[in-house]
Amino acid sequence: MPNSVVDADVIFKELKTNSISEFFRKNSQMLGYSGKVRSLTTVVHEYVTNSLDACEEANILPEIIVEVKQIAESKYSVKVTDNGPGIPTKIMGRVLATVLSGTKFHRYMQQRGQQGIGGSGCTLFSLITTGKAIHVRSGTGRGAYECDLSIDIKSNRPLITNMVEIDKAFKGLEIYGEFGEVKYESSDHGIYEYLRRTALSNPHATIRLIDPEGKSFNFIRSVTEMPTRAKASKPHPLGIGTNDLLEFAHASESRKISSFLVETFSRLSQNKVEELKGIVGELDFDKDPRKLTWDEAEKLVNSFKQVKWIAPDLDSLSTIGKTQIEATIKNILNPQFMSITERKPKVFRGGIPFVVEAGIAYGGSAGKTTEVGSQGVLIRFANKVPLLFDGSVCAITSAVNDIQWKRYGIKEFDQEPISVMVNVSSVYVPYSGVGKQAISQEMEIIEEIKLAVMDCARGLQRYMSGQKNKSIQTSKYNTIMKYVSQLSENLSEITDLKKADIEKELKALIDSRYKKLLEVEAAEEAKAQEEAEGEEEEDVGSAEEE
Repeated sequence: MPNSVVDADVIFKELKTNSISEFFRKNSQMLGYSGKVRSLTTVVHEYVTNSLDACEEANILPEIIVEVKQIAESKYSVKVTDNGPGIPTKIMGRVLATVLSGTKFHRYMQQRGQQGIGGSGCTLFSLITTGKAIHVRSGTGRGAYECDLSIDIKSNRPLITNMVEIDKAFKGLEIYGEFGEVKYESSDHGIYEYLRRTALSNPHATIRLIDPEGKSFNFIRSVTEMPTRAKASKPHPLGIGTNDLLEFAHASESRKISSFLVETFSRLSQNKVEELKGIVGELDFDKDPRKLTWDEAEKLVNSFKQVKWIAPDLDSLSTIGKTQIEATIKNILNPQFMSITERKPKVFRGGIPFVVEAGIAYGGSAGKTTEVGSQGVLIRFANKVPLLFDGSVCAITSAVNDIQWKRYGIKEFDQEPISVMVNVSSVYVPYSGVGKQAISQEMEIIEEIKLAVMDCARGLQRYMSGQKNKSIQTSKYNTIMKYVSQLSENLSEITDLKKADIEKELKALIDSRYKKLLEVEAAEEAKAQEEAEGEEEEDVGSAEEE
């Protein structure tokens, strides 16, 4: 007997709409909370990122303290304290306990975070793994308070309890939370490594870690200048799609499509509007932009691709800086050799600007020491934030793996004391997932990363070649010196001169020749370096002309 047909009303009886908090409660892995070590590192990452952003917004050199304690098996507390501007009482709940609430959605500029999930995601993770609220202390200079904070998952609203005023002298922000299903580990994916790399990409910050054993690790700032702040700018016409254009248009207060385009996008003048009119054809540019249809927006986007545009505004980007990278690498890695480069800004997907910085450190504390020797390390960043996970699918990994390291004096990358550091800065980093731990493999980005790393590798090649020649000359010197004593004795017998006098003169002669040889090689190496830098400046000049 066949099964009876189920009525549609029965099928959809349980249909309901979930809040965004409820969605992420059931899908916390999308926020980076997958695996015990990764989850704990993600908590620290979110809080430290927020602290760095807040300090920079307030033009304050960041001082951040991270304290981790073990409460029970797979349960730890995390306390992060900064010297930033604090959070005013009236918006604290929105900042730390309302998923997808933030100050960064609408701003077209480079930012560490922009989804409005980070701090609220930590509050949510604490609630679903321990059932506890987080504790917040905040001082803005005008007042200070502390409270407990949680989330009403059903409505995605903050729950604030135990609010009290505290000493007004407290300035900054302190967040304390307890988290379950986590683990502290001294590994390449742990909190120590995350903070060490954060110090590398943020040399203006002082960061202190107190681990579960009570050990203190201090990463002292290596520069006292604040980084150049990115400025909010208008999006470039080539960097948007049809849906983007519709969203801008429907939210516009302009009365005409023509004025909407000029007011909304960079590099789009009234002359460009006239040019677009000739390309689009049947579209009333005097029409209310809020009435723009999908087909009309699609025509406009297609017409953008047929116009010759000035490159995007680059004030929206903020790099680490070549001088700052040199200072922080010396401070933290103290290598025997390093080479740094910053490429000229480029665009991907037609109009989204980005900049690649790269550095190579060799010797000293560069690379990783293992039981069998040294090992090469790739250190990835996006907008100055370390990327510790999902390296196999990242554009940076793909680019560095494509380089033929033997050409640059490195026989096996995995067996050398070498660190390769790459930072990609952009107003929109195309992450491969919500966890933001890998950059999607856009061809323009991969090519720029390869060019940047190869620029650094050429300097390494000259250094390795010089070291090889120096080693050969030292070997020859040592070999000759072995026979000086015997030769002096033989010459003494032939000439009746004292052996000690002959030996002294021979050694002085060999030393002078050896020293002169090293000076010649050093001069040749310096000349090669100067010529290489000249070629680089020539390339930059050509790029600027283009």
